[in-house]
Amino acid sequence: MMTRNKAEKGERLAAEVRRQFRAEAVTRFLRTLPAFRTEADIPDRLRELLDRLDGAEDGNVGWRRQ
Repeated sequence: MMTRNKAEKGERLAAEVRRQFRAEAVTRFLRTLPAFRTEADIPDRLRELLDRLDGAEDGNVGWRRQ
């Protein structure tokens, strides 16, 4: 069983990792990696879905689930 101290360290580490993944510098870096780039010739429907996802991440969603 984990001691309270170890659990707290794990929680702090998880929070720090989440914080760093939200950083703009990390986002820019990941976009330079081939695994995180989108292909230029993807189907229109997939491009629309990706655009909607980008909008949702930015808070500019044109639709809401009710």
